[in-house]
Parts: sequence; C-alpha cells; structure tokens
Amino acid sequence: MTKQNDPHLENDDTLTNRQGHPVTNNQNLRTVGNRGPATLENYDFLEKISHFDRERIPERVVHARGAGAHGYFETYGVVGNDPISKYTRAKVFQNKGKQTPVFVRFSTVIHGGHSPETLRDPRGFAVKFYTEDGNWDLVGNNLKIFFIRDAMKFPDMIHAFKPDPITNIQDVERFFDFCASSPESFHMVTFVYSPWGIPANYRMMQGSGVNTYKWVNNEGKAVLVKYHWEPLQGIKNLTQKEAEEIQMKNFNHATQDLYDAIENGDYPEWELNVQIMEDGPNPELDFDPLDDTKLWPNDKFPWYPVGKMVLNKNPEDYFAEVEQATFGTGVLVDGLDFSDDKMLQGRTFSYSDTQRHRVGANYLQLPINAPKKRVATNQNGGQMLYKRDLAPGQNPHINYEPSMLNGLKEASQTAKEYTPLVEGHLVRESIDRQSNTKQAGETYRNFEQWERDELLENLIRDLSSCNITIQEAMIALAEEADEEYGRLLKEGLQKAQKDSSTARPLGNIDGDDAPNDAVKKSHDAEPY
Repeated sequence: MTKQNDPHLENDDTLTNRQGHPVTNNQNLRTVGNRGPATLENYDFLEKISHFDRERIPERVVHARGAGAHGYFETYGVVGNDPISKYTRAKVFQNKGKQTPVFVRFSTVIHGGHSPETLRDPRGFAVKFYTEDGNWDLVGNNLKIFFIRDAMKFPDMIHAFKPDPITNIQDVERFFDFCASSPESFHMVTFVYSPWGIPANYRMMQGSGVNTYKWVNNEGKAVLVKYHWEPLQGIKNLTQKEAEEIQMKNFNHATQDLYDAIENGDYPEWELNVQIMEDGPNPELDFDPLDDTKLWPNDKFPWYPVGKMVLNKNPEDYFAEVEQATFGTGVLVDGLDFSDDKMLQGRTFSYSDTQRHRVGANYLQLPINAPKKRVATNQNGGQMLYKRDLAPGQNPHINYEPSMLNGLKEASQTAKEYTPLVEGHLVRESIDRQSNTKQAGETYRNFEQWERDELLENLIRDLSSCNITIQEAMIALAEEADEEYGRLLKEGLQKAQKDSSTARPLGNIDGDDAPNDAVKKSHDAEPY
C-alpha cells in the first residue's frame, strides 16, 4: 500500500492541529470509557475549542455588516484635457492604463454584523489601493454628504442612531431627536429617508469619499478634491415596501448579489470621478467647501473621470479578508493630502485607532492589510507580532533612528514639499456659511415625483409617533428647505395616526405590530 492511499499516514489533505500534528480522531473526546468523564490532556480538543471561543474579534462599532472583493484600478492618466500630473504627483494616477490592485469593503453603518441588508441606513464604500508607494485608503459612503460637519458630534450621533441602551431596540424618536437638534443633518435626512436610503445592492450604488481632500503636484501646489465612484451597472434603489418584501426572503441579499456576480464573471465596475476646486476659503460660495454636509454643485465644479475600478475576485476566506480588513482616512500616499475638513481630521485619528483596538497593534502585518511593497520600520512588539520589519542587511540590534550603526535611514524628499500657511486664533466655534437647509431643498426638487412621495411617506410614518416638539422642529427645517416639502410634511403629520411606537427600525412599516402578531399568528404546542 502506497503512502498516498494509506488513510493512517499523513497526506497533503490530512487534518492537523495548529502545531502541525496530524489529527487521528476528530469525532470524539478522550474519555474514561465511552460515556466519560473527559480527561484534561485532550490537547486537540483544547486547541480546537479554545480557538473557537476566540474566533470572533470585537465587532466594528459602525460598519459591522460588510461584504468585500478584490480587483484593480486602472488610471486614465488625465483630468479632462490635462495630464493628471498638473494636479497630483500620486503615482497611482500617472501613466494611462496602469493598473493597481485594490480591495473593497461595502457595508451598512449602524446595525450589527448579521443585520438585514435592507435596512434604511447609509452604506460604507471603502477602497484599499495597494500602490507602489504603499497603501492608500479611500474611505467613504454611498451618499456624498454626511449628517454632521464636526467630529466632536460623531459619538453622540452614533449613540442616537444605535439601539436604545435600555431596550436594545433602534428608536426613531432618538434618531429624530438628534437630527432635529442638529439642523445641519437635514440634507442627509432628506437622502436617507428617500429611496436613496436603501440601495438595491452594493453593485448598483454610488460611492463617495464624502470628505474634502487635497491633491499636491510636483511643485508643491495643492487643490481641493472630492471623489465620486459611479457604478457602470447603473444605480438602483428600493422603496420601504420593496425592501421589506426582499428582507422576508433573504436578509443577506446584497452580499449574495456581489458574490454571485463575481463568481459568474459579471464583474462590477465603477468609474472614479473627481471634482477640483482652488484651495482656500472660496468666499464666493454660499457654503464652505470643507463642510461635508454639502454637495459641490457640478455645474460649477464638473466631474472629471480619472480611472475605472473592476472587482473580479471573491475573498477566499471571509474572516481573514473582509472582517480583518482595516481602513483609515489617514492612509494617504505622496501627492494626496488632508484638507482642514474637521470631520476628516477627527476620522483620521479614530479609524486607525479603532483598528489597533479591534484587530491588534500589528494589524498591518496581516496579508489583507499589508502593502504590496517593502516595509522597514522600527516598530516592534505588541500582540500577534508576525515578524520584525527589517531591511536587507539592517543591523537587527538597531531599532531606533538616527544611528551610525547601519540602522534605517530617512527617505529623500524628491518633490517640493507642500507647506500650507496656517494661522488664526484657537477657538471652539462652528464654521461660517452653514446654510443648513438650502441644498436639502434643491435635493428635494431634483428628486423624481415617486422619490418625493416615498420620502414624505417615510418621514410622516416615523415622525408621527415622535414628540410634538421634534415634529415641529423637523417641519420648520422642511419649510425652510422648500415650501412644498414643509407644507406636505406638516399636512401629513396632522392627518397621521399617532398611537404607534417609536421602537423600530427607521422607516419600518407596521414594525410595532410584530410582537403582538407573533403571539396572534403562532400555533399552540404541548410540552415534550
């Protein structure tokens, strides 16, 4: 009998434990007699069950439910009729046709890791570019704006949108209490409560960097830039009723749609567009370009296509690649830079900080997060260190810089450094030119009639059960945004029934009837 055919010998497909020992019995504990008790020296079992006890890492505070895929980004090398080098020296954008590997994670924002993908919620759209200069993370959402403009308010916003700390149920009154108290959120509320708040799937939704960034060229000159992903599959959104019908059949539908499309060779594609604005306060505008509750009007700042992304490979392991994938708004390469956007600057600390807590100090050594180029640092130690980041020939005794004993050296600055002038008093103040409702009115008027109808129906359903003070504040914001918007919202709330509970997901139809329905429609059973 050959080794390959002998089931008692180790082959390439033989089960082992993490120590490399072949496992000869994966069905039974080692016990005193076949009824037990078990003995303590069950090493294979102890390794298996103790790993099982630890195979979940802390869930993301936001964006817990996600799906991902691998692919590539191909640059066009131009911005309109100009070479892209006029605006940025980032290598990822140079040389038409150059391809850069990417990994993308799509997500919902508020709810947990196994929540339905039909819930009314923004969607995350995070892209990791494995560039020749190291990783670049473009972290954004499907919608192009956000609820708030200052990072100080972010924890409060998420607390209000998350389930009630007592009941553990999402509560629409908590949502509207925060939004009615934060007028800058009204534009985002208008989008989220419209069909744009429930994309049909991940393949057919837009993406946006949301925040304002900067591009820097070889001369050290910078421009403000906004990023927009446009799905070449088209855009599709759902009404609340359609979403609930889909949820009854499959609450993983968007993950399945993405996986099946790639598995079947129907690779989803997005074109990356940018808007460019001169750096500075731009006082001619009625809004601040660093305010991420605002759209940049495309008649003044046109979209320029700069490249295309194709997703053509599914993950081989969900946990290793999607759950452990980490993103941060501070992960920029040369030629890309931060603006003074206060939300961006708050996110830049928070995102990478939460990954070190959630995945560990050495999360960047995991294959899904590691750059596809050489790495040499003086960072060492920490949980789950895989290896030291030594350079070839480096003196391993030297883990500091500067040194004259063959340690790591600083890189040379090859292009002119970007050195913006920053001056002013240190203050705690909101930005000027807030214009909290004007763009919400423009968005309302730009919606198709069925989108306006759906928006108002969803808002009236949820606001009708909220405190009258909250209702009045939301009506006032709608009236300020657009006369018709405010009038129809007010009339609808005056006619609406007000006896429903607020303890239900956003926009949910008759969700507060579900507990009683479960009792009424269920079937009696005898104990056994």
